[in-house]
Amino acid sequence: MKGMPKMLEHYWSRWRLVLLLVLSLVGAAALFFTSHNQQFYQRPIARVERVQPGAVRRTSDQFQNVDHQHQQRLTVRLLNTAARGQQLTVSNTYSDSQPMDLRYHRGDQLFLSQLKSRHGRLSANVAGYKRDGVIVFLFWLVCLLLLMMMGSAGALALLSVLVNTILFILAIIIDLKNNGEHVMLIFGSLAVIFTVVSLLLILGPTKKMLATAAATIIGTFTALGVSLLVFNWTHERGIYYESMQYVTQIPRPLFLAETLLGSLGAVMDESSDIIATLFELKQLNPAVSRTTLFLSGRSVGKSIMGPLVNVLFLIFMADTFTSSLLYIKNGNSWGYTFAMNMSLGTVQSLVSGIGIVLAVPLVSGFGALLLGRRTLK
Repeated sequence: MKGMPKMLEHYWSRWRLVLLLVLSLVGAAALFFTSHNQQFYQRPIARVERVQPGAVRRTSDQFQNVDHQHQQRLTVRLLNTAARGQQLTVSNTYSDSQPMDLRYHRGDQLFLSQLKSRHGRLSANVAGYKRDGVIVFLFWLVCLLLLMMMGSAGALALLSVLVNTILFILAIIIDLKNNGEHVMLIFGSLAVIFTVVSLLLILGPTKKMLATAAATIIGTFTALGVSLLVFNWTHERGIYYESMQYVTQIPRPLFLAETLLGSLGAVMDESSDIIATLFELKQLNPAVSRTTLFLSGRSVGKSIMGPLVNVLFLIFMADTFTSSLLYIKNGNSWGYTFAMNMSLGTVQSLVSGIGIVLAVPLVSGFGALLLGRRTLK
């Protein structure tokens, strides 16, 4: 316990305190800006000044699902447009479940639509919350935690996310300009670029980066290749591409591209963990043999493979939970609900699981070949 003050003093060094102060000022300035940036929006924005509750109506459907619809009369004040500062009254209807509607409170900032002036009186409809303040706060909180807890490693992680976001947007733009042609070529190339850029920024041009990148790319594309062979053998029975929503292109290539990118993240995570462990073993014992490194990497892979597969399953369940409940509550069978809402996600999870399994021997082998020497460079 006597060493705790010294540890805290070392951790909270001067540069960390300065960084905390700077980030706090930046966060406060960003939140203040998002609270007063209404003039930069073309859409009308208003603040709720008063809320008057109205009638409540009970509703039910043929499946005995019961809900209640509530009426609200909102007095709002415009914060932008030529009518800034004027008040008007708008109506809002929300339900207890709030699937496609919202309940508003005093002080909320709202978007308005169909703002009109008739006989000197303004009228409009509510079009949803102004959410930029929440988004900016969450982004600032993530940056604060990463930079304060991880230092330069956190900064590189943020930079990699920013670069990958830009690359992803560029890939979508290229896909749209090509009218959906060469989807797999575009997003397959993007997967390779994602891997190289992310690992270069985080690990640098090292043996660790080379082994992780090689295992990630080979494991991911091998998993996709195995899945395509299974698709061809089974003639894709049980895969309902028509359940993909709002797709204006041929759904199959988009599904494969989505599966490829989803599997890439899981395989990269596992590969990074295994290589980091092998690198530490090499530093502790520079004379360690390649066989020992391979067996150690395989042992680490076995221990993290289960949690990773479960993480993928939980992500899939969380993504389909609400829509699955909606299907079942509206009288659909479990089989139909799975087919139209969960089958594609299950296939993606299985493909990612194949990639996770294949990555264990691959990354262990690459790590053993590159690190199984007497000196580190």
